[in-house]
Amino acid sequence: MDPLPDAPATAETPTAAAPTPARKTPGVPEKKYKCQFCSRAFSRSEHRSRHERSHTKERPFKCMKCRSTFVRRDLLLRHDRTVHAKDGGVPLVSEVKRRPAAKPATPKTAAPKRNLELDTATLEQIEASSDGMVDLETAAMLMTDFHHKATAALAAQENELDEPPVPYSPDHTTMFDNSVPYLSSALPMPQMPWDTFMAQPVNQPKAHSISSSVSGSQDSHVSQLSFNSASTIQPNQNQLPPLMERYPSGGDALAPGLQSLTGSMPLSGPGTPNGLSPWPFMTGPVSPVDYRRSPGPSQPITSPKAPQIQSDEEYSRIYELINQLNIEQSVSDFQLQSRTDVNACLSAYFNLFHHHMPFLHPESFHPGGIPAPLLLAVLSIGALYTFNQDQAYRLHIGSKVLVNGFLQNKDFDSRKCPLYIMQSTLLNMIFASWSGDPKGLEFACSIKSLLAQMVAGNLYELKSRSDAREGALPTHEAWLEDEGCRRTYYAVYIFFGMMTLTYNHTPAISFGEFDSLDLPSSETLWNLDVSDEDSWREQLTRSTIITVREAHDSLFQGEPARYSAFATRVMINALFLEVWNHKRSFEALQDVVTEYKLRLALETWERSLDSCEPETIVVPLTAPHKGHPLIFNAMAAFRNTRARLEVDLKPVQEALRYHQPYEVAAAMINARGRVKRSQEMIKVVQECFNCIEIVAMQGIKSVGKTCATNWSVEHPLCGLDLMVILSLWLYRLEHDEEPATEEELAMYNKIRNLFDDDSVDSKLSTTVARLWGNMLNDVVVWGISQVMGDSFKYYSEGLTGHEDEMAMRTSPSASTPTMSSQGVTESLEIDAVF
Repeated sequence: MDPLPDAPATAETPTAAAPTPARKTPGVPEKKYKCQFCSRAFSRSEHRSRHERSHTKERPFKCMKCRSTFVRRDLLLRHDRTVHAKDGGVPLVSEVKRRPAAKPATPKTAAPKRNLELDTATLEQIEASSDGMVDLETAAMLMTDFHHKATAALAAQENELDEPPVPYSPDHTTMFDNSVPYLSSALPMPQMPWDTFMAQPVNQPKAHSISSSVSGSQDSHVSQLSFNSASTIQPNQNQLPPLMERYPSGGDALAPGLQSLTGSMPLSGPGTPNGLSPWPFMTGPVSPVDYRRSPGPSQPITSPKAPQIQSDEEYSRIYELINQLNIEQSVSDFQLQSRTDVNACLSAYFNLFHHHMPFLHPESFHPGGIPAPLLLAVLSIGALYTFNQDQAYRLHIGSKVLVNGFLQNKDFDSRKCPLYIMQSTLLNMIFASWSGDPKGLEFACSIKSLLAQMVAGNLYELKSRSDAREGALPTHEAWLEDEGCRRTYYAVYIFFGMMTLTYNHTPAISFGEFDSLDLPSSETLWNLDVSDEDSWREQLTRSTIITVREAHDSLFQGEPARYSAFATRVMINALFLEVWNHKRSFEALQDVVTEYKLRLALETWERSLDSCEPETIVVPLTAPHKGHPLIFNAMAAFRNTRARLEVDLKPVQEALRYHQPYEVAAAMINARGRVKRSQEMIKVVQECFNCIEIVAMQGIKSVGKTCATNWSVEHPLCGLDLMVILSLWLYRLEHDEEPATEEELAMYNKIRNLFDDDSVDSKLSTTVARLWGNMLNDVVVWGISQVMGDSFKYYSEGLTGHEDEMAMRTSPSASTPTMSSQGVTESLEIDAVF
């Protein structure tokens, strides 16, 4: 049966035989307007002008509600209906007046005037602003939106686009335009050999550097989708603007320069183009999920400032302290940077990395009083974000040398291990694991159990201190010490979870070790400026802090609990590890009860976002964040966890351990048998769609230039499985002989509408893999991103090669029969793919 209703009888179908060139078809205009930059021609001058803007990069159509600009007016209209859908999705005032079409002067009766239908929801929101529930900016946006709606209701109702949308059909050979090369250059981080900065020479050959040049351009041929259906796939009504056109006009001033990192990042910078970004005059508390105003007494919105070296005297003390440690004996050319460079690294760490894993306390982090191992570890990650890779590796190895010297002391005791040693070890392991070098991962794995033992010993001491209080509230100083320990434990727990998610490593810490431990507090309480102990105790009493066991039980009972943004990230990490353990058990296929409970817990976790602890601390990162980065990362882990319930890509994760892009790409291609076509798989593909939609809404170029600094490395790591699943599902849909169902075609069409014709290859599956790889390779902070980016590009080429081989097998001269829907097996040789 056809997956969609039959096309109307009046629809024109392409004829089998084209007319001869000498014979002109009546009604077909002559294409006399030629582009001055290429060989294309058009029948209308305005079409030529619009096409030439793709060469000149002119973007004359500007959105009045955000900073986005477009090359075409219809793209601006679609942007307004999708990105600003919460405002009603009406056309802008300047676009209501359409160009009048030439119509014959026929008499017609005057239509009765329509009464203006007032938007009651908008009026109610405006009235709410007088009660103090909506801030001034929101009220101004509502008034502007009300004005737009009123203008649109009074204006002419003709609001058609300049050109009708192109139907996406497997029967149309002109469905996709010829693909064009996407990116011409990148800013890769070279793979750094771990022995380069050591004083003693090493006889082993240096690690092979990852090549940044990949032949990403493919043959621009046009082909049809392999659906066994003659129905036309109609485009979604909420089709997004073209992928290459959706990015702010001022986006080039963001990364990778980062010239303004020496000071705190201003709140008035470019914000998310949906009205949710924090502004200096907003009042709190706000929800960390979307920065919407939450009920409660009005409080000013603040953002913590990055610690800085305030004077030359403080810098001199740090310089003398590090020189006394004789690090240069172990690390060649080691020298502390200038004061300006050190402050830039501190700003980069606390403005770009700290918000994703906030276990350090910015207010008490005074560089002059911080132990050298922790300071060097912080500076090493800050140097990565300032794109000074050589200095980053020197600082990292310097911190490792100092930590190893402490751990090798014969008097070392995990119970008495200082917190800064644990924090330094964690940062060094993060640096090494995501560096893109297999030697770094081996180092992290070698000390993973040691870090877990340090957490267990420190946790025992924390419980002893808490029991000694006998239920009395701690002082602010004592609470900061305890909360710093708890946050460090949870940061280690999340990092071990990411190691499991990325490399399929067995976690070194179980969830049961934190059974009776309090979850992390809100960022507001963590960064609270306390004037006296009485006010502190009052604030602590009013805060909502529950234990790990209470939060865990509420999830599996279907009752959303209230906890902080950091706690939200901790709980989804716990659910991911439970799903991982469940899928690794031998009884996973028969244990449907456990799987049902896990699905219930995931649904409850998602609903718990609505009751997340409000904050008065906001993070001034730019799009696509709608709220706190911890929530952004937690949602990425949530999507990955949902997908793990259906698809297990264990071979891909294990291949990633060795950081060879060709091997990872081969594992991706061999995993095509793991992606099935079912009703449950459509739900997984929906999560994959949610992942790539974040990129599509902002534009691949904009995200490629900003995600390396604005996103945590957690987001692309969580997206690895999702993009492999999405591309393989699309591949199955494009090549299986089994007809696609209506739900599958609707989902395919939904994904296809994220892209414009110029960015799509002959197959949508290869397009997804290629664009995701290009995005990861555009600007690189963490080397693992480039490994994944190269893997996706090779994977895209491998899918194309496999498609060509299938065409050879199904040709008349081939001896093998036509492949069935289950004919794509994992026994296919990798050499044939590449």
